[in-house]
Amino acid sequence: MMRRRTTLLTGCTALVLALGATACGSGDPVSAGGGDKALSGQTVTVAGVWSGSEQKNFQKVLDAFTAKTGAKTQFVSTGDNVSTVVGSKIEGGNAPDVVMVPQVGVLQQFAKKGWLKPLSATTEKSVDAGYAPVWKKYGSVDGTLYGLYFKAAHKSTVWYSPDALAQAGVEPPKSYAELLKAGHTVSDSGLAAFAVAGQDGWTLTDWFENIYLSQAGPEKYDALAAHKLKWTDPSVVEALTTLGKLFKDKQLIAGGQKGALNTDFPGSVEKVFGPKPEAGMVYEGDFVAGVAHDQFGKVIGKEADFFPFPAVGGGKAPVVSGGDAAVVLKDGKNSAAGMKLLEYLATPEAAAVWAKAGGFLSPNKALALTSYGDDVTRATAKSLIAAGDSVRFDMSDQAPASFGGTKGVGEWKLLQDFLRDPSDPKGTAAKLETAAAKAYQD
Repeated sequence: MMRRRTTLLTGCTALVLALGATACGSGDPVSAGGGDKALSGQTVTVAGVWSGSEQKNFQKVLDAFTAKTGAKTQFVSTGDNVSTVVGSKIEGGNAPDVVMVPQVGVLQQFAKKGWLKPLSATTEKSVDAGYAPVWKKYGSVDGTLYGLYFKAAHKSTVWYSPDALAQAGVEPPKSYAELLKAGHTVSDSGLAAFAVAGQDGWTLTDWFENIYLSQAGPEKYDALAAHKLKWTDPSVVEALTTLGKLFKDKQLIAGGQKGALNTDFPGSVEKVFGPKPEAGMVYEGDFVAGVAHDQFGKVIGKEADFFPFPAVGGGKAPVVSGGDAAVVLKDGKNSAAGMKLLEYLATPEAAAVWAKAGGFLSPNKALALTSYGDDVTRATAKSLIAAGDSVRFDMSDQAPASFGGTKGVGEWKLLQDFLRDPSDPKGTAAKLETAAAKAYQD
């Protein structure tokens, strides 16, 4: 599984019970053109990682933009390595107008290279009105807004089999201590508590980030994400110690540590929701629902459900997110029309198109929850919006790719090593600091 877990997975598996591809076609005028076909004869080129059903659903949004403005659109799928593909297109004189950027670090990289146009006053006004300030912060570099977060992922959800928990007599836990206690009760009933996708290092970073955000708090989370706090800090050692208690408990993990290291993300969902269940719960983002529904036929809300990642120690329950930000390239052939597209994407009307199709969460609080097609998606969206400024973007997505986003090296590998042997949290923290220091220096 590649780095693009925030969207790739929802792409191959629509998030939940899609109620049909209902585009909000020719509704109210929007800032993108007021319905007067002001951009007729123009074409906007959009690049992004999306493919499959995600690309099809985003195309519905682009089609709604066309219906309002007359502008044609062309979507180019980049694959996972957005920065390399976009860089080569710019060098070749074939830059797209708009890019959907999947990582904060990549957005910052683009801005620092001078590739991006600041967003228009119209878009910024929509962001100020409709988004928690934290989303503007993640879309800005040195105080200038370059990125509009159109699509988000909620990565603080623990998915479970209601049957498995009911048979064990367990209620969804409210604290991390209760989570481990409930896990032992599930294990005593005959199933392992958790399926852990240790073969994919990114899932382990997500485990760490939720524990760290809750236990250490948002200020230290921000400092560690920016490498202003060293990974040898006692707060990191404490979070690794907390995570290690889960990793070393063979009762809690399906197949034990060895089994977890041989399980990829789709396999972890299968171990809970597949034909031969091995575990009662799997932690990962809202996109788990898509796999459970599309691949294993589970009815979301009845045969597969979630509870929020619980608070650790005396901290608050974490809300970790990921997302895709739309940016406008200076070198695009029609960046002015691209800017109009972003003005449209900033409206709740645009978000409603994809929300109705499924497999989508919007950080735009102006989008009515009724736009989502089912209760579970509404609940995840409500949780994301309610978190407001306490939402924190996936930490490893904020890091240089050599530390936070590359298979077999950096944080991914070191947390896999820690899963294999969680006996030395302090030593693991030291190795993480060595790898981080090199990556942030480079």
